[in-house]
Amino acid sequence: MRIEEEIKLDYSDVLFRPKRSTLKSRKDVDLNRKYTFKHSRSSWKGIPIIASNMDGVGEIDVAKKLSSHKLMTALTKQHDINQIGTIYKRNIFFDSIALSCGTSKDSYNRLNSILKKYPKFKFICIDVANGYSENFSNFVSEVRKKYPKKLLLQVMLLLQI
Repeated sequence: MRIEEEIKLDYSDVLFRPKRSTLKSRKDVDLNRKYTFKHSRSSWKGIPIIASNMDGVGEIDVAKKLSSHKLMTALTKQHDINQIGTIYKRNIFFDSIALSCGTSKDSYNRLNSILKKYPKFKFICIDVANGYSENFSNFVSEVRKKYPKKLLLQVMLLLQI
C-alpha cells in the first residue's frame, strides 16, 4: 500500500460558479443528454442521474417511479429472476434500469441467468468495494467480453472519514 501525503481537495474547496444563461426560466432547462460509450459503441439518451443499488433505494417500485421522470435505477443484487420478470414486460425499463452484479461466481451466474432470460436490459452495474483491485479489472474484462454491447457501470463504496 502507498500512502499519499499531498493535500487533496475536499467539499469545502469546491465552488460551483454559475454561468450566464439565455434561459428565461428554470423550466426551460433540459437535463437530457446523449452519450455514446467508447467500448460498447452504444448510445443512450436520458437524464444522467442514477439511484444507487443500495437496499431501500435500488428497488423495483423506485425504478418504476424514477423511470417515469427519465431517471435511472441500479437495482439491488437481491432481486430474483421472477421479480425482474415483472418489470421486463414494460419496455420503458430497458433504458432506465441497471442490473447489479458483484464479482463473486454466484453473483455473476445470477446475472447471466437473468440476461439469458431477459436479454433486452442495456446496463450492468458492477458493485465492488475496491474498484482499483486486479480482481475487479479482470472481472470487467470478462463481462465486457461476454456482453460487448451492454453498458457497464461501476458502483464503489465511498467513505468519508
